[in-house]
Amino acid sequence: QVQLVESGGGLVQAGGSLRLSCAASGRTFSSYGMGWFRQAPGKEREFLATISPSGSATAYADLVKGRFTISRDNAKNTVYLQMNSLKPEDTAVYYCARSSLGSTTIRDYNYADWGQGTQVTVSS
Repeated sequence: QVQLVESGGGLVQAGGSLRLSCAASGRTFSSYGMGWFRQAPGKEREFLATISPSGSATAYADLVKGRFTISRDNAKNTVYLQMNSLKPEDTAVYYCARSSLGSTTIRDYNYADWGQGTQVTVSS
């Protein structure tokens, strides 16, 4: 099992930016795809972005495409989510997750390990 710890959340004004980080334990970080999801109060968890083990391939949900960027540093066992042009509707708890696959995947059932989440609040 891999432990994932998110950081970088907080309060930001609409139009601002945040960068989330997710540090992973274990030696096999570079073997698996990683993803970011979020869940707002009263809503279902939704997929945001995924990245392949090498970082060469990414995929995004339409609602964040062009605003959010996923990246990873395998030497640091860390995956990032750069969020720009934030909107109040981006307010949610953000989770990183480790895929059980050696590729990108948008399906949450393909993710085996989840972080505890970090709160992002965007004020209008």
